Amino acid sequence: MCDETTDRELDAWLKRKALTRRGFTARASALVATGGLLTTACATPDPEAETSAEAAPDTPTALTETEVLVPTPDGEADGLFIHPASGAHAAVIFWPDIHGVRPAFFDMARDLAASGYAVLAMNPYYRSHKGRLFGDGETFRDPGGREKVGPHYSLFSPETVQTDAAALAAWLDTQAAVDTSRGIGAVGFCMTGSWTLRAAAAVPGRISAPCSFHGGGLVTEDADSPHLLAPKIKGGVLIAIAENDHEREPDAQGVLIEAFETANVPAEIEVYADAMHGWVPTDSRAHNPDQSARAWARMKALFETQLGI
Repeated sequence: MCDETTDRELDAWLKRKALTRRGFTARASALVATGGLLTTACATPDPEAETSAEAAPDTPTALTETEVLVPTPDGEADGLFIHPASGAHAAVIFWPDIHGVRPAFFDMARDLAASGYAVLAMNPYYRSHKGRLFGDGETFRDPGGREKVGPHYSLFSPETVQTDAAALAAWLDTQAAVDTSRGIGAVGFCMTGSWTLRAAAAVPGRISAPCSFHGGGLVTEDADSPHLLAPKIKGGVLIAIAENDHEREPDAQGVLIEAFETANVPAEIEVYADAMHGWVPTDSRAHNPDQSARAWARMKALFETQLGI
């Protein structure tokens, strides 16, 4: 969830991290000055610098990228279709967090496509805005950021998510780069994490591997709460929960586990330690390289199982 409390929690987490790093550096300097041996500690990289390996996917010979407009009941949804230059592949619908489409989001989509998937990276705000909503350096946290999102966000509903999912899946099934004998994955972050469950329930048997990263609103009191859709999902599910989200809603994980166990739907539902809301996107202040890489690996493992790749 994205709100002022989330921002305060992230600020506190970043402050603790900074203090930990400064304390570690001071202790290391003291040990070196006194002749202490610190071989292991000196070999440990700075977490802030652990981005190069993560950002370098095992890229195949070539990727093809195409800007697309996908027809939906509410207009044309703009996005980027990225896939290996040859062959047909399992497809993945890729939705961003509340900040919408941006370079880091498309880079993440490219990373996934490089693993052999046909990835449709979509603008969730297409009904009222094409392309990027936030420019370079702008965020939801900035003055006016919430107001910028508000008019576009207000157009979302469980029904719009379901109709979008059906339209995107239907479009993907017309593409030569998509192997229609394999299932379709769905990936969402923050506000779109719950969308993946709605998508899988809306197109059962086709969208068969929903993945929610630090998704909000997965368990609510509403009659259409996403967790209640578990019986409609055909496939497997990955729900990666931020540590601070879990602390604020400690019962949600158990409710989700019970819902999917009762529905007999395979589901990996885990709270990621030391991972704050927003830890997966590479341009997030909360980005945790190690836990992001682990979550990404679990997503790929689910796809290998459920999408037949």
